[in-house]
Amino acid sequence: MKLKALLIIILALMAVGSLQAQKKNAKIQIAGSVLDASLRPVTNAIIMIDGQNTSSMTDAKGDYKVKVKPMAKMIGVVSFANGMKEEAINGRTVINFSYATSTPQQMQDQAAGEASVNTGYDAQKRSDATGPVKTIDGTDKSKNYATYNSVYDIIMREVGGVRVNGTQVVILGSKDFFGDVPALLVLDGVPVDSFTNVSPAQVESISVLKGASAAIYGTRGYGGAVVVTTKKENQ
Repeated sequence: MKLKALLIIILALMAVGSLQAQKKNAKIQIAGSVLDASLRPVTNAIIMIDGQNTSSMTDAKGDYKVKVKPMAKMIGVVSFANGMKEEAINGRTVINFSYATSTPQQMQDQAAGEASVNTGYDAQKRSDATGPVKTIDGTDKSKNYATYNSVYDIIMREVGGVRVNGTQVVILGSKDFFGDVPALLVLDGVPVDSFTNVSPAQVESISVLKGASAAIYGTRGYGGAVVVTTKKENQ
């Protein structure tokens, strides 16, 4: 009888421990709404957690719900038409976004004329591009990029943390279960298979985006994005 009672006590303690562990790791639901600069609902905006895509998007009313781990720190929203905004979670379960408002830091940056980052869809303020970004100014005459062999040559020599494999560019650290994930290649706002037909002399800028900065491309930007913008005819 004593042995049976001891086993019951042990099983009870294990059950309590399991319940406490489940409670500790239980996901938290965050909900809110997303409004554009005119305070209208933003639909089909992607919800990001700590710079990673989630399966959650805003509905026809601009509302969203997403479950996150207790240790999650940042929540962001990405809209093709409006760009990206990000907020610290700080234990909140209701977080609303409005593109009509700016943080004090964003207002300071705008007043200072902060440089923009070309994402292929639009030019974002560098403070709004929350993932790692490297931008090359192809018009910088001191670099003389026109003498490089190819666009890939510029990327290999001027951008750290990337590897070029044929016509693919892999941003180091961009992996999934199957291995390296090549970056999305974007030429003048259009996804392409390669940059082989672009002369270095034609390059106005090259932006290498990773993490949340590439989230504007949805799942295609999982491995990051390399965005090349060519010079206009009058340049």
